[in-house]
Amino acid sequence: MEEDILNSELNPELITSKVLQKKEAEKDVETDKIKEEAEEEFRHINNPTANLKPIVKKYLGAPAEIERSKNRFYISDGDARVEILVVSEEIIRVRLAPHGVFLEEFSYAVPNLPQYKGEAILTESEQEYRITTPKVNCHISKKDFFISFSDQDNHITNMDAEPMHWEENVQFGGYYVFGTKVCQPEEAFYGLGDKATDLNLRGKRLKNWNTDAYSYAWGQDPLYRSIPFYISLDKGIAHGIFFDNTFRNYFDFGGESHNKTSFWSDGGELQYYYIHGPHMMDVVKRYALLTGTHAMPPMWALGYHQCRFSYYPESKVKMITAKFRENQIPCDCIHLDIDYMDGYRCFTWNKKYFPDPKRMIGEIAEKGFKTLVIVDPGIRVDDNYWVFKEGKSKHYFCRRSDDYYMEGHVWPGRCQFPDFTNPEVRTWWGSLFTELMEQGVTGVWNDMNEPAVFGSGTFPDDVRHQFDGFRGSHRKAHNVYGMQMVRATYEGMRKLMKNKRPFTITRAGYSGVQRYACVWTGDNIASWEHLRLGNLQCQRLSMSGISFCGTDIGGFSGNADSELFTRWIQMGTFSPFMRAHSAGDTKEREPWSYGEPYTTIIRNFIELRYRLLPYFYSVFWEHHRYGFPILRSVIMQEQEVVMNQGRQDEFTYGDKILVCPVMEPGQMSRRVYLPTGNWFNFWTNELVEGGKEVEVLTPLENIPIFVKAGSVIPEYAVMQYVGEKEIEEVKLNIYYTNGEVKSYMFEDYGETFAYEQDIYLEKKFIADGSKAGSFIIQQTSEGLYTPRYDNYHFNIAGLPYKPSKIVINGKELVHFTINREGVVDFRFTKNFKQIEVLK
Repeated sequence: MEEDILNSELNPELITSKVLQKKEAEKDVETDKIKEEAEEEFRHINNPTANLKPIVKKYLGAPAEIERSKNRFYISDGDARVEILVVSEEIIRVRLAPHGVFLEEFSYAVPNLPQYKGEAILTESEQEYRITTPKVNCHISKKDFFISFSDQDNHITNMDAEPMHWEENVQFGGYYVFGTKVCQPEEAFYGLGDKATDLNLRGKRLKNWNTDAYSYAWGQDPLYRSIPFYISLDKGIAHGIFFDNTFRNYFDFGGESHNKTSFWSDGGELQYYYIHGPHMMDVVKRYALLTGTHAMPPMWALGYHQCRFSYYPESKVKMITAKFRENQIPCDCIHLDIDYMDGYRCFTWNKKYFPDPKRMIGEIAEKGFKTLVIVDPGIRVDDNYWVFKEGKSKHYFCRRSDDYYMEGHVWPGRCQFPDFTNPEVRTWWGSLFTELMEQGVTGVWNDMNEPAVFGSGTFPDDVRHQFDGFRGSHRKAHNVYGMQMVRATYEGMRKLMKNKRPFTITRAGYSGVQRYACVWTGDNIASWEHLRLGNLQCQRLSMSGISFCGTDIGGFSGNADSELFTRWIQMGTFSPFMRAHSAGDTKEREPWSYGEPYTTIIRNFIELRYRLLPYFYSVFWEHHRYGFPILRSVIMQEQEVVMNQGRQDEFTYGDKILVCPVMEPGQMSRRVYLPTGNWFNFWTNELVEGGKEVEVLTPLENIPIFVKAGSVIPEYAVMQYVGEKEIEEVKLNIYYTNGEVKSYMFEDYGETFAYEQDIYLEKKFIADGSKAGSFIIQQTSEGLYTPRYDNYHFNIAGLPYKPSKIVINGKELVHFTINREGVVDFRFTKNFKQIEVLK
């Protein structure tokens, strides 16, 4: 190049050309350098991990805007959105969409969301957005997106401790979702279904994931049902939170952090309902508005049930039923566990044990027994088994993510499982009961439907479900599987039984399962600890919306001695569902198994249940129509009394009869708390002032039972089964009060759905002793049903004076008697309007 330049003097054009070439070369080098740097930067930007941010919890930021569509309010922080829906004056729903897109609205728990007819008021200040109804305020803080609720007096009842937050679920998609509330220093928590722990859940951390928990222990969690609903009580004011999320979910009631209450799930939406009180009873009733109540059962279902794993062959069944009648011990229903089946195949009979089921069922029906059979979801893989062939040909069984059928071993061996979240499958399943119904079966027990699988526990997470068109894996469907199974059973039976009421039992369930079945507390143990635990579980289930509940009386596994079984029968007399049940490897456990004096004591208590059936049935109507829980813990009677937060032995059946089971061996007396007011000892008619603990004798022959002053308790004559005799009269046991007390009695046909067309009779009694020297009982009624009996038999207890005359509907009664205990006895027509018992 230098030589070329030197020679350029002789050739100027060459000089120019060479210089240009040099400049072009330098330019190309620079361009290549820039290109290389750009490519390096390009490669860096597209590195799949270089700029990947770690997955962390993300929290709502400050709200940026609010939109309104009628009673739906949408608030955004620029990315995430929150929906506030006013459901009623006392119920507000909150939903979170982490990136602004909500899932399609669907809920098995809340099939028909109430529509608020009023109009909520939206106001805005520098500090907050406020959504107001006549009963509740919802506050959304502009600073941090904290959501809180207050009552009409602006008293904060519930508030966020942290903004709602979420975390990406890399493995499955979607999000873990979290809600965290402030936990007040004296706040107490109740509900959450059948948790095996103290009534007050303060300090507990609990999980909802339906689990086959054979012989579970105190504190073991989770169990058979997932009910993500709790009641908070603080400073005498109650509210509820219903976290409607079917995924595996969790609750922490001040356990990890004493000042925080949290609920979260492994997937799905953060969707919860705030349910205002201020009374615990209000919260339970409003939860029932969302999730429903039990249908009225056939009255026989409130009688005594006898079960064992298992009663077979036919001769054993007939021997057991005959012994009930020989011993004059009332019983309405005999349960057949899985050994009635052919190789544990559902919808079949073992013809060796039961050669003619229809004949057998008819013969024991003549003695007043209903027959109930068990079914499981597992359908044996067997091409010669008609149920499997049908389900397989119609593609009704669950499949895994790679399209293989979900298979697992349960009682029949290798099984496949119907997808009960598919409405077509539910209809098919319901139709399978046709032959059983034709043979005379009147009740069905749905078991193993958590769903349980031997060895693995349950289905793998990748099993797919139709979910009524909303699709999902087993992570989403697990907790509703059992509920949808018993729904299929109930709906199928209702169609097949025409106007007769089905009776169904389920082991597993989710919120709303009460619309289809009653429940029991699962495979418990014959121990005093489980007697106490059963008492707590039934109280908790009742306040969690599932009032029709009971225990395996005597314990399923292990052997109960005579005292334990007797005490359990006594408690079970006041369980909405009363069934004795035991495993096949235990000693036989029928009411006569322990000999005297136990047989007589047990007979007396079962007879007491049958005497009180009209009261129990009326309380069930109050639950069905008005949403009241059947069993009511003392804290629900007097929530303003802080000491009652720890009381968990006593409960009332309805609001008139208080029961305190004896739950310690050899206990001949015990302390019993009576809520404020006057109470009568059921056994002696002794008047006892409430608002304090009293010492009560507890010989083996009885347990503490008290009746609220002013109550009208209807009573039937003892029968060996419901419908054995025509009701000729109803006894009304009336207890004096110096105030005014209302009581109710419900009557109808007892087995049909005519009550849905107002063919029933709801009677209201008002007892009023506020005027000295006078006790007045008034009766009004509504409905179209006419009972066939003509008269009431009146027993009036506790009068503070000896009556000189009784005036009924303005006319003096000619004849009445007073016994040595001062009980006034007389009869009069059922259609009376007013009775005056005068000094």
